[in-house]
Amino acid sequence: MSSVPSSSGSVPSAPRRVFDWRLRFAVLSLVWGFSFLFMKVGTESFAPFQVTLGRLAFGTAVVAAAMAVKRERLPRGAWTWLHLTVAGFLLNALPFSLFAFSELTIPSSLAGICNATSPLWGMALSLVALSEDRPTRRRVAGLGIGFLGVLTVLGVWQGFHGLDVTGTALALLASLSYPVGWIYVRRTLAGSRHSHLSLTGAQLGLATLQLAVVTPVFTSVPAVFPVLPLLAVAALGVVGTGLAFLIQYDLVAEVGPTTAQMVTYFTPVIATAAGVALLGESLSWSTPVGAAIVLAGAALTQSRPRTDRGGTAPAASPRAAGVRERARA
Repeated sequence: MSSVPSSSGSVPSAPRRVFDWRLRFAVLSLVWGFSFLFMKVGTESFAPFQVTLGRLAFGTAVVAAAMAVKRERLPRGAWTWLHLTVAGFLLNALPFSLFAFSELTIPSSLAGICNATSPLWGMALSLVALSEDRPTRRRVAGLGIGFLGVLTVLGVWQGFHGLDVTGTALALLASLSYPVGWIYVRRTLAGSRHSHLSLTGAQLGLATLQLAVVTPVFTSVPAVFPVLPLLAVAALGVVGTGLAFLIQYDLVAEVGPTTAQMVTYFTPVIATAAGVALLGESLSWSTPVGAAIVLAGAALTQSRPRTDRGGTAPAASPRAAGVRERARA
């Protein structure tokens, strides 16, 4: 998923939508959950870098088409493009590639569960890197619970028996790359006057260029292009990246970043169900139990205490929450 901040300080008002936001929320959950299955199918016939390049190319095409319809222009300024280059690497090129490599040796369901640790990494890093995110008992407890869930998923009491450590580590590193990227974006692009769509289109395009340079160096042109893996890569890019971004931004505009970000907690559930039902992946008891603990911890770190007046405390700024939300797909 791409990730850039909104150019304004408030969530833009949204026109009346044809489809209820709950339906779009469900569609986005399904799209992001199935993205891990698409990666698994794609890597069966194509190299991970090739899967990522195809994903980014198709996703960029969708966003570029949306920009053309809305007559959006690409951002200007050398520093803006430099920051977008770094953001494209941290939020798109690197994590997408790491997930694709991880699924060579681990189930898509496990990759989806590892992705759910991203809010935990984000909270841990923001407590150090962002002065406005102060540690609280609730957040520290959430971090502790979440990482206990990670250990449960990994089956630490069994000495990681039967677990591919390298593949799992790559998936966890991919999840870590997202919060590193959005912290960078918050520090460099949060005050940009360019539109959200313009910044994201440029960022995806730059990430595509990065993979276009790397892929020929480490891979050779496939001898054949099987239909099913090719369709999986196309779906991963068109639906799981480009269309997912447009739906997600639409949700943020209508219901706010706090509600929209809850889609993160449905993604690993759908990824696990899709992997087991459609790919025949095995599932031990520790995987769903650990995933539930991870999600509980992540939800606790994102929750907001109530104010003294009985209302809820202000949610994180749309820029920050929007960045976190768009760093998943």
